[in-house]
Amino acid sequence: MDSNRSIPKISFQQRTGNSVNSQSAAIRTACEETGFFVITGHGISAGVMEACRDAAIQFFERSIVEKKRVQQLTPGSPYGYSPMAKETLARSRGDNTPPDLKESFSIGPPTPRPQPIDPDEAIFAATPNRWPDAPANFRTAFEAYYRAMNNVADILMRRFAVALDLPKDFFLPFIRHPISALRANHYPPLASAPSAGQLRAGAHSDYGTLTILMQNSSSAGLEIQNRNGDWVPVTDEAPDLIVNIGDLMARWTNNRWVSSVHRVVVPDDAYSRQQRRLSLAYFHQPNWNAEIRCIPSCLPDKEQPIYPPIRSGRYLMEKFHSTVS
Repeated sequence: MDSNRSIPKISFQQRTGNSVNSQSAAIRTACEETGFFVITGHGISAGVMEACRDAAIQFFERSIVEKKRVQQLTPGSPYGYSPMAKETLARSRGDNTPPDLKESFSIGPPTPRPQPIDPDEAIFAATPNRWPDAPANFRTAFEAYYRAMNNVADILMRRFAVALDLPKDFFLPFIRHPISALRANHYPPLASAPSAGQLRAGAHSDYGTLTILMQNSSSAGLEIQNRNGDWVPVTDEAPDLIVNIGDLMARWTNNRWVSSVHRVVVPDDAYSRQQRRLSLAYFHQPNWNAEIRCIPSCLPDKEQPIYPPIRSGRYLMEKFHSTVS
């Protein structure tokens, strides 16, 4: 499959012939075929994007002692610093592979959110964001980028509704208090080849509604698995953003839309392995207690839904806990 043809670019710029309906139609096709597309003309300031990227790089360049000062409070906590090889994303699919060759830093919603009643869920949901002392602009940069991505996600969810023949605000009640996360993934230079089966990020699908990804311009390594089982590379050019749908959107649409399995591979040659890779991934997740059940417009007459109803937060927590050690 030709990657340029299978992963389309969709412009959000308002111009003749590029209406909400035409954008939504292009999104529908992309989500039915691969679940991945690239958006251009999204309107996010280059300054906001560059500030967050630069702050992340400066943080990851600090000593491990300094980074561990803002480590996740427990192995099952979602926010804070996660050292190298502490996550194995392939385990979310039941695959027992070596740990991923990356370190990361994650934040959740900057503002307080409604808490679940279940005590186990409340511990996960109430985990506070952790902030390093340096660089000085780290918190400001990350919160600004989080807000920008949340705005893009709101637009995308309206486009998704139109693409599914629903009222444009159909998803609004489910995302009034989203529990979305922003994660900076750092893949350091590797001095040697990895262990057998070890990747920078193991094969997995994302858990929520959609993911918005910014990566190094023309950075190699990200691949998606298409419907034929082939691995297709995904590249983009700054300031474009890569979007893919996650498990909850696939469940909402009764698998009409694809939550594609993807991974980040280790380059074959020694020179490329010694190049740093950085990405900023915004994982959009509905309200903690949002019930995700098949949308009626995605259920053919007299057929039963593929999936039973689930709660957004519980699903996220269980998936996350399956990947960490």
